[in-house]
Amino acid sequence: MPRGAKVFDILFTIFVYLLAAAILIGAIFFAFNTSPSKSLFGVRYYTVLTGSMEPTYKVGDMIFVKLCGPEDINVGYVITFNPSKDSDAYLTHRVTEKLENYEGTGTTCFRTRGDANNSEDSFLIDSERVIGVVQFGIPGLGYVVRFVQLGWYIVLPVAIMIAVFFQLLKRYFLIGKDEDEPEDKEKNALAEGSEAEADKSDTNPPEANEAPEKTKNTPAPPSEEAAAEVEEGAIKAAEDTAAEADTTKPDGE
Repeated sequence: MPRGAKVFDILFTIFVYLLAAAILIGAIFFAFNTSPSKSLFGVRYYTVLTGSMEPTYKVGDMIFVKLCGPEDINVGYVITFNPSKDSDAYLTHRVTEKLENYEGTGTTCFRTRGDANNSEDSFLIDSERVIGVVQFGIPGLGYVVRFVQLGWYIVLPVAIMIAVFFQLLKRYFLIGKDEDEPEDKEKNALAEGSEAEADKSDTNPPEANEAPEKTKNTPAPPSEEAAAEVEEGAIKAAEDTAAEADTTKPDGE
C-alpha cells in the first residue's frame, strides 16, 4: 500500500473513533444533566425553540453562551436571560439599551428585543437574571442534542453500528487492494526483466563486435620512421649502382 494511502487510512480511523467518542460523551453528559444551568469552561449551551431571533438564530440551532457580568455587556450584544425569577424558561434577545444604576437602585438593567420582533420587550432585565453573552451558534445542532437527551439509550447502539460499518468498509477496500497486489507484482517483474535485457543490448553494440574483423583485414599504415629508412635505403642503392658503373667503363672512354 502506498505511504499516502496508509496515512489516510490512519487519519480516517482516528476520525471515526473520535466521532463515536464525542457522540457517547455528549449522550452521557446531556442525558444525566438536564439542568439549564450546566456549563463547561464557563460556557453554557441552549437550544433555540422560537423564531424571535431569526435570521440570526433559527429554531433548532444551538447557541453557546459565555457567562459574564453586566459590565461586559453593551448595546447590540445578544444575551440569554431568565425573564422571570419564578420561571425556568430562558430567552435570547439583543440588547437595545443599557440602564446603569437604574432609578438609583445601583442595579444595571437591560432593555431587549428579538431581531424578528417589531417592538422591544415589555419588561426590563436586571443583571441578576442575565446568564451571559451569546458567542456563536451551530445550525441544527439543537435537534441532535434534544434527541440525545430524550433517547440516549438509542445513541449508544447507533454509534457502535456506525463504527462497525466504517471498519467493515475499510476492510473491504483493503481486501480488494490485497487481491490486486500479486498481479501488479508480476507485471512489475516482467517490466523490470525487459528493461534489464534492453540495458544489456545497449551496452554491447554491434560495432564493437565487428571491430576485430576490420583490424585483421586492413593492414596498418607504415610509420614515418619506417618510410624514412626505406627512402634512405633506396638512395644508397642508387649510389652503389652508379659507382659500379664507373668502375666497369673502358680506359679509352
